[in-house]
Amino acid sequence: MTSPGQPLVLGLDVGGTSTRALVATLDGRVLGTAHGAGGNPVAHGTEVAVREIGGAVRAALAGLDPARVTAAVIGLAGNSLAPPELSALWPATGLTIAPQFVDDAELAHAAGSPAADGTLLLSGTGAIAAEIRDHELHRTADGHGWLLGDRGSGCWLGREAVSAALTAVDRALPLDGTPLRLPGLAGAIAEALLGQGGSDGSGGSGREPRAALIAAAHAEAPARLARFAPVVLDCAAAGDPVALDLVDRAAGHLIDTLALVRDPDSPLPLVLAGGLLTSATLLAAQLRPRLAARWPAATVSTAGNGAGAAAWLAARTLGRGTEELHRRLTA
Repeated sequence: MTSPGQPLVLGLDVGGTSTRALVATLDGRVLGTAHGAGGNPVAHGTEVAVREIGGAVRAALAGLDPARVTAAVIGLAGNSLAPPELSALWPATGLTIAPQFVDDAELAHAAGSPAADGTLLLSGTGAIAAEIRDHELHRTADGHGWLLGDRGSGCWLGREAVSAALTAVDRALPLDGTPLRLPGLAGAIAEALLGQGGSDGSGGSGREPRAALIAAAHAEAPARLARFAPVVLDCAAAGDPVALDLVDRAAGHLIDTLALVRDPDSPLPLVLAGGLLTSATLLAAQLRPRLAARWPAATVSTAGNGAGAAAWLAARTLGRGTEELHRRLTA
């Protein structure tokens, strides 16, 4: 039975695609959770951030006294850019304390390991490696965005796949005007970009294949190219040589990025994060043996519940950040 006055901790994991909140007691009992849309102020603006973060806090605290929250942590990309408008949000939600903001790389590492020191390798829409010291971000590699880096990310895989499809068009475009049929990865990307009939490069519209593919690729935000990463992985699993080469190159890029922030003989924990590395993807399967060969002494884990990790970091500020509490909150 939870005491009416028992202290609570609040954790939020605020990303570009989702906002998650968790409220727990200091012995690890989760009393409330919430899941909302993306609330990152850089990606969506201040108004959306205030709405989504505030909504998640209120939903997670439903039926609880907000004044019982004695510590709170919010993981946010570019946390130093947290808008001042958020300061006025806390009293409006009933909180009597102001949450502490931490970088999302710090949060992702904490979601996979309670260790104070270690490294993080993340591949999702973007890609970044980070060195963590005393639970704080020390240095990073890559994370430069779709235009300048994020090598080995979902966006990188998608961009390279579209480029490969265009190369296939350039190589196979018939000179006599007969319909072009794109096999393998090229055909799958064309269909994903142009819809049914896309394997002929025109989406059934009769447009010149090269122009149709280029126009479709440029019609969306560059980060949307990450949606083609599953297409690449599916084609690679089916044995498509172009897709297999892209996955192999992505794994190599991630290893190279990690090596920039991790010593060659480091035994420190290594946390894998991001959708391409925390689920059973072919990229993760190719990456793990390379990690074991490069850093044989490392314990490799995958990031768990980010909101739970934020709540655990909040408990740490109260001197209660035990490994058992970490296990309960991040499971």
